[in-house]
Amino acid sequence: MKATACLLNVARPLTASRAQSMSFVGLGRMGFEMAYNLFSRTLVENGSGARFVVCDARKETAEGFASNFLHHFPGARIDVALTPEEALLASRTIITMLPSSPHVQSVYSESQGIISALRTLPPDEAQSTLCIDSTTLDVQVARGVAAEVQVTGANMVDAPVSGGVIGAKAATLSFLVGGSDAAFELARPTLAHMGKKIIHCGSSGAGLAAKICNNLMLGVEQIVTAEAMILGQKLGLEPKVLAAVVNSSTGGCWSSLMNNPVPGAVPDKSPPSERDFEGGFATSLMLKDMGLAKDVAEKMESPLPLGCAAEELYATVIKNDPELANKDFSSVYRYMRTAETRK
Repeated sequence: MKATACLLNVARPLTASRAQSMSFVGLGRMGFEMAYNLFSRTLVENGSGARFVVCDARKETAEGFASNFLHHFPGARIDVALTPEEALLASRTIITMLPSSPHVQSVYSESQGIISALRTLPPDEAQSTLCIDSTTLDVQVARGVAAEVQVTGANMVDAPVSGGVIGAKAATLSFLVGGSDAAFELARPTLAHMGKKIIHCGSSGAGLAAKICNNLMLGVEQIVTAEAMILGQKLGLEPKVLAAVVNSSTGGCWSSLMNNPVPGAVPDKSPPSERDFEGGFATSLMLKDMGLAKDVAEKMESPLPLGCAAEELYATVIKNDPELANKDFSSVYRYMRTAETRK
C-alpha cells in the first residue's frame, strides 16, 4: 500500500514528541533540497523516533515533498502543517527558507505565525525552541523579527546560505550565521546536516550582512565574466582556452570556474549554461539581493558604483527578456550576447 503523509493534528496536546520533531517552512528550489537532506540524515542518525513536519504557502507542494520523502523512506513519520503556527507547535526546532523580507514578516509576525504560537507555549517549551531562518532578507527586518522571537524566550539565528541549488542538493552549503554564541551552538548540529561550512559571523543580522556582501561581489563578477567571455570570442579565442587561462590566472573566480556562462567552456563542470540556464540561482533572486545591497549601502552611506550598475543591468535583463527571470543569473551572458541584434 502506498504511504501517504497526514495533515497535522493540531488538537492533540503538547507532549515529549515535540522534542523529537523538527519543522521546515518554505519548500522552494533551495528549501526542498535542504529539508530532504536534513530529514534523511536526521532519520539515519536518530532512527524511528524522529518526526518531521513540512509547511509551504502551497499545500500541494508540502504534500508532494512528504510523499516523495515517504517514497524514499517508507515508515518515516512526516506530517503537513497548514500554517507556520502549526509547524511551530509541533516542533522545538523550526527552519524557514523563504523568498524575501515580506514573507519572513508574514511567517513570523502575522496571525497564525511563529511568534504568536511561541506566546502560547509554557515558558519551558518556549525556551527550548530554536528558530533558524535561512532567508536572504533585509538586515534590519531580520533583527526586528529575532528580537520578537527572543522576547518569548526562544532562541533564533539568521543563517543564510551560499552554494546555490547545487550545494543544497549535495549538502555542501556554507551557512553564514548571526546570533548569540548559545544559539549558534544549538543550531550547529542541525545546519551540519545541510552543509559543510558553518561560520559564526557575529550577533543577530551578521550572517545576513556577510551574505549580502558576498552576493554583491558575485553579482558583479558574473557580469564581468560574461563580458570577458564575449570579448574573448570576438577576438578569436576559443571559450575553453579563455576559461582555462582565466581560471589559472588572477582573473579566476567562482563565476568563471563553477558557473561559466558559455556551454562547454569548463569541460569538467556542469554549470546551468549547459542546461539552457536551468537549475541555478534565478536572475530575479540575484536582482533582489543586489537591491538589498543597494538599500543597506545607502543607509550606511557606503559607495556602490559597480553594485548599482550591476543591479540596473539585471533589472534591464528581466524587463527586456522576462523568460530569464527564472533562469540562472549567468543568463546575463545570453542577454548581452544578443544585445547587438536588438539595437
